[in-house]
Order: sequence, then structure tokens, then C-alpha cells
Amino acid sequence: MNNFFDNQRILQLIWRRKFHFVIVGVVAIVLAAIFSGPAFIKPKYKSTARIYPTNLWVLSEESESEQMLEIINSRDIKLKMFDAFQLDEVYKINRDDPHYLTYMLDIYNKNVSAAKTKFETIEIQVLDYNPQRASDMCDSIVAFYNKKVREIHKAKDWEMVKISKNGLEKKYNELDTLTAQLNLVRKEYGILDYKSQVEKVTEGYMEALASGRTSSSNTREIRDLYDNLAEQGSEAEWLENRHEFLINAIDSLTTQYETHLSEYEKDITYAHVVEYPVPSDKKSYPVRWLIVAFSAFSAVFVALLVFLVLDYRKKD
Repeated sequence: MNNFFDNQRILQLIWRRKFHFVIVGVVAIVLAAIFSGPAFIKPKYKSTARIYPTNLWVLSEESESEQMLEIINSRDIKLKMFDAFQLDEVYKINRDDPHYLTYMLDIYNKNVSAAKTKFETIEIQVLDYNPQRASDMCDSIVAFYNKKVREIHKAKDWEMVKISKNGLEKKYNELDTLTAQLNLVRKEYGILDYKSQVEKVTEGYMEALASGRTSSSNTREIRDLYDNLAEQGSEAEWLENRHEFLINAIDSLTTQYETHLSEYEKDITYAHVVEYPVPSDKKSYPVRWLIVAFSAFSAVFVALLVFLVLDYRKKD
């Protein structure tokens, strides 16, 4: 047994059995060529698309390409593909099977792949028995991706539209109430602008007192306004400041509302197609030459082992 794998012995055996090896190799090649043909293995065709992400929100530390990949590989898109192309019939899976989804996802994942390239594009590859269907599936994945992202963005934008709209309604209601109160103060007490009036009225009243004109009608009017400012001034100032704050808040909320509404009403795409899929005119699976080469090598190797065993027993 020590010289079972002796190199010289193996070379001598190969030389003696060279015709046997040739016959085994030829038979293996012929059989492999036959059994790897379309009569036994149904050929599959590959369709490829390359897309680049755009208009995406960066929600985490993931890049836009990684976010795109997550969405393309989501179960939601896979289920839509099942229905759109009736893949249960293509993959010969019964919908009533209790493990229907498991089988479908397993076969789908073997035939459809999406991966990020070194250039940050996403490459989608589809294998199918029908070259046109493979191309259409690539197109549909891109379309379903755009639709999915659009739904996500629109849902968030509509949420923000409702929030900003509710905020506007509350601010407008408060502004109406505040305006009514402010108008009442202006009408009854004559306080039109507290900040500008308080300084001038105080100055005028002091001058009237200093000059001894306390009994004149103008001085009485100034004194009445002075008393009103002293009594209602703090309330008037608060109402004016709050009114100004509400005006600015409404302007800000209006801008937010219009921005989110504009985003919601947009109908844009979220992928630049770098390479469009086309129906392949050449099968991608099985790789016939590889099957033939592997079969021939395996057959010759097995034959060598058999001949070594026979030769070893014969000499013993």
C-alpha cells in the first residue's frame, strides 16, 4: 500500500491504459454534451440592468446605494414580482402549498440578484427560461422600486402636510382671537402701538405738567391716554408681541406647508438607469463547456483510481 500512489507507477499505468483513458474521456464528453443539452437541462437567459440612486433621503449611516439595495431586496417588491409575472406557474409551485412562500422566495433568490458595484451603482441580474421575460422582470424591478420609494416619500410628505396644516389652523384661530382682543384695546383705550406711544405720551404729559397747562383740553386727553397706558399698557404690549409672534409663526408654517405639499404632488423617479435591460440572444445557463470539461476530468480521474486499485490487487 506504501507505493499505491507512487508517481512512477501512476505514470506507467497511464501509459499502459492510455487508450482506456481516451475512451473514458470521449464517452464522458459525449454523454456530458448530450445530458447538458436543452433536451435535459432547460436553458436560462440572463438580463442585466444597472441603476444609480437619486432623490433619496439619507435616513441613516447607509449610503444611497445601500438604501436602494435594501428596498430592491425587500419582500414587498418580491411579492409584487410574483403576481406581476405569475411566477408560481413559471417556477411550478402550487399556491395552495403550505410552504408556497418559502419555495417561491428560494427559487426567486436563486434567479434574481441585486448587488452594489464598486462604482456605487446597483446591478440587477435576472435568469429566466424566456429572454424577454427576463428583460421585462429587470424593468419591473426598477419600476416597483420607484413606486415603493414614491409611496414612502409621499406618506411622509403627506404626514408633514397634515401636521403643518393643523398647526396653521391653530395659529390662525389664535390670531383671530388675539386680533379681536387687540382691536378692543385700541378702540376703547386708544393704544395703537404701545412701544411708540408710551415714550411720546409720557414726554408730552411731563412737558404739560412742567408748563402748568394741566387744565387744558389737550392736556386732559394726554393724561387720559397716559392713564390708559399705565392701566392697560402691559396687556397691550403682550398682545402686540404675541400678534407679531403669530404672524411670523404663520409665515414659517405656511412655507413648510407649501414645501411639503409641493413634494407630495411631485411625480419623480428615484433611479438613473445606467444600463437598460435587453433580451439576451445567448443562453447563460447551463455553461455547457464547463459541464463537459468537469465531467471529462471527473470520469478520467475516477478511471485512474479504478485502474490503480485493479493494478494493486493484480500485483498482490
